[in-house]
Amino acid sequence: MSSEMIIRRYRPSDQGVVTDLWSRAARQAHPFLDGEGAGERARLLREVDLVRAENWVAERKGSVIGLLGLRVDGPGAEVGGLFVAPEAQGGGAGRELLEHAAALHGALTLEVFEGNARGRRFCAYLGFTERGRRTDEETGHPLITLERAAPLKSVGWLHLREGRLLSVRTRGNDTFYLPGGKYEPGETAREALSRELGEELGLVVPAEELSEACVIHDVAHGKNGRRLHMTCFTGGPQDIAPVPGREIAEYAWFDRQEARERCAPAHAQVVDRLVAQGRMRG
Repeated sequence: MSSEMIIRRYRPSDQGVVTDLWSRAARQAHPFLDGEGAGERARLLREVDLVRAENWVAERKGSVIGLLGLRVDGPGAEVGGLFVAPEAQGGGAGRELLEHAAALHGALTLEVFEGNARGRRFCAYLGFTERGRRTDEETGHPLITLERAAPLKSVGWLHLREGRLLSVRTRGNDTFYLPGGKYEPGETAREALSRELGEELGLVVPAEELSEACVIHDVAHGKNGRRLHMTCFTGGPQDIAPVPGREIAEYAWFDRQEARERCAPAHAQVVDRLVAQGRMRG
């Protein structure tokens, strides 16, 4: 997520700006709907959706630029609405809102009008697939039901030596990953990473020494398009002597080019962040 963007709960004081951005974004997305963005639809947004749904907003530099409404009933969540102010589209707000929802609730479903080509492309890019179709009773236009499985949640360690990133390879695999892995039941992210570093590389890195650096959303490598939610940490000892253990075949220290060529897709985001921070050469 951009350092200038935050995702937070909707507040009643946001109603005016949220209603305005919803109106403009809805008219842009659904020009085929008469009266879209106004009238009865606007009343329902103010009096029903913003009151009853679980609502989140994206905010950049103090301005609300996106709205996400969720219906939560059991596992997973249904996206009731996702709208980004037209002038802010393409800046990542919609993606970050959806990934935030997935981090909270896991699997997601939503409906998109067949005529909303841009919205359909956006959902496909984020890994949603078609589950069914129906005709909207109110408008008579076809709606497509889309779904996406819960993301795989993992942790990773960002450890650099002279501008090169520590990476590991498992046995029988040519691709390198960040040191880390999946959670075990009841673990916090820091606890999971501390355990994984011990099991994978024989390192003692106390959980309390780890500091969250970023969260990466990407396609999980080798998981048939399933999404990845990886929380990355820095911290722990700088001088280390890794000893590969468990399923780890080897470790390596990669520069930017090597990491892009030999590592899993999520590495590209990690490397870009480290380059921007001046921790790796561009």
